[in-house]
Amino acid sequence: MARLLEGKPIAEKIKEELRQAIINLEHKPVLASIMVGENAGAEAYVKSQKKTAEGLGIVYQFHKLSGDTSEGALIDFIQKLNTDNSVNGIIVQMPLPAKIDYKKISQFILPTKDVEGLHPANIGKIVFGKASILPCTPAAVMELLNSTGVDLYGKEIVVVGHSEIVGKPLSLLLLDKFATVCVCHIGTSKAGKLAEHVKTAEVLIVAVGKAGLIKGEWIKEGAIVIDVGINRVADKIVGDVEFEAAEKRASYITPVPGGVGPLTVTMLMRNLIEAAKLQ
Repeated sequence: MARLLEGKPIAEKIKEELRQAIINLEHKPVLASIMVGENAGAEAYVKSQKKTAEGLGIVYQFHKLSGDTSEGALIDFIQKLNTDNSVNGIIVQMPLPAKIDYKKISQFILPTKDVEGLHPANIGKIVFGKASILPCTPAAVMELLNSTGVDLYGKEIVVVGHSEIVGKPLSLLLLDKFATVCVCHIGTSKAGKLAEHVKTAEVLIVAVGKAGLIKGEWIKEGAIVIDVGINRVADKIVGDVEFEAAEKRASYITPVPGGVGPLTVTMLMRNLIEAAKLQ
């Protein structure tokens, strides 16, 4: 039976380190959060960010723009925050209205204020192993793996999902640890080869957003399983992996909820403090 990899105890330990780091800064760091229009999921994430920020002594500025805000107007607003020396970090909440291209928007946030770590300059630094600001979810996954004490050198790692936010940057971080990384995606699934690859994984990380995509019997005995997926099924929140069956085969497994999630906001705050130091 697998040991549970819970995010909250790790997050609490990191928060203590962040509190000490904040004491050593000249001013309280300021995080500016922008939300365009209405979205229940985004509002819940904003509440979590605000609570975590205030608990650490971080100033949380919330800017809510109307749903009919144009792409140009949002860029102008970001540029104002870029030039405001009192603001250390900027986050644009997802999802954005369909008419606004997030990939384009993320490029207008100054790399030194990009607390989500998604600006091309910050992603590029990961390639060279020089990044101090990392995308939040990949950073959370790396902290969970680190907590197991397992050396990733030479390990067979399978990442399912190749998004710009999780899969792609995460695969680069794992390569930096000299793991042997295989990235699976919809093409792998359509070719009928997903199960074949998953069965080889000593470490499996799944970030797709499709409940029960990974069958429990595919899990290699003793594998570490990190489930990033969050899916609502009836009145339950579940991951992308069949948890009960996978738990019987894995050595470590993240619960959903309670695994990656609690760490993601903490990584956002760590990025803010790094940003404040860079400035």
